[in-house]
Amino acid sequence: MKAIKRLYCRAYQLVFRTALPVLPYRQPKLLDHLREIVPLLEDKQISSILLVADAGVRSLGLTAALEESLERAHIACAVYEQRMPNPTIANVEEARALYIEGKAQAIIAVGGGSAMDCAKVVGARIARPNKPVQKMRGLLRILRKTPLMIAVPTTAGTGSETTLAAVITDSETHYKYPINDFALIPDYAVLDAELTLGLPPQITATTGLDALTHAVEAYIGRSTNRLTRAMAEEAVALIAGNLQAVYLDGGNLEARQHMLRAAYCAGIAFARSYVGYVHGIAHSLGGQYGIAHGLANAVILPHMLRRYGASCTARLARLAAVAGLVPPETTIRPPRSTSSAGSKRGTNPSVCRQGFPRSVKKTFLRWPAAPTGRAIRSTPSPC
Repeated sequence: MKAIKRLYCRAYQLVFRTALPVLPYRQPKLLDHLREIVPLLEDKQISSILLVADAGVRSLGLTAALEESLERAHIACAVYEQRMPNPTIANVEEARALYIEGKAQAIIAVGGGSAMDCAKVVGARIARPNKPVQKMRGLLRILRKTPLMIAVPTTAGTGSETTLAAVITDSETHYKYPINDFALIPDYAVLDAELTLGLPPQITATTGLDALTHAVEAYIGRSTNRLTRAMAEEAVALIAGNLQAVYLDGGNLEARQHMLRAAYCAGIAFARSYVGYVHGIAHSLGGQYGIAHGLANAVILPHMLRRYGASCTARLARLAAVAGLVPPETTIRPPRSTSSAGSKRGTNPSVCRQGFPRSVKKTFLRWPAAPTGRAIRSTPSPC
């Protein structure tokens, strides 16, 4: 049975790798500042929008300037505050009702991956009003143009502002599953570093390591192409050069801008070349125990790379050289042992210095699970 499943997965990957050059991937158009949004809406003659914002982000006043600009331009704005760390079908339906009630013509998402994922699926429900979210689960279940969407990330990690994916939790069945469709790629992404200046060190670190995991897994996978390799290399180089700087000094605007660019590049890389076991395990931990996705990635990544062994050392050597961590001629020897995932030898000491636990067990001890009440199971990808 395992052999049949492995054959299916390899065939699945081969088909997508072959089709990659002709699939309708696109990149969102980039804006540098939040203040560019209103002139864009005016140019497109949009008079009403839905703003989906993380509740914490809005409480900090990060959307205040945007809301005031919209009011001055006489553009109606219905606001939906995303309060759940993992958006649910109920969240999507509540936000969709606001969109319809306000006769909105576009969606602006401000926040982390949760707000953007919620906004993406709201757009999908507008495009497919007779198709419930449950039936959008999986690949290419929308296939219709969604309303104009502008994604404004306030963390540098998820890359959701450039991907075709959204992860939604079904609070009735307690499954956490992905929706993947080219229609979900935002039309515009605003990379404004000033919105990330207030991030605390822990969130800065976990989201930065999320971006690093996107780039590394996309780079060492079997579905890469010239673009995804270039994007992954740029992302890793920027993260290596700037993550510690923004962790130690959250007000470093230049380093913050570089981290936003890194998350964007990593998003482009993994949207086309996919991620692997690190993300599979991290999503399961997040679904079951509420562990922050970036934190789970940070803990698991070094151990899983060690498990991969010689199969990825050559590409990791290239990444290390591109990032300036080793001289270009350096080669990495395969590990002598693929010891258990709890081995301390597989853990990056710089990660530990930035406050990360060395193992999943210590993750539970230091970062308690979110008080969700009930465990939520995660549905893995077919491969």
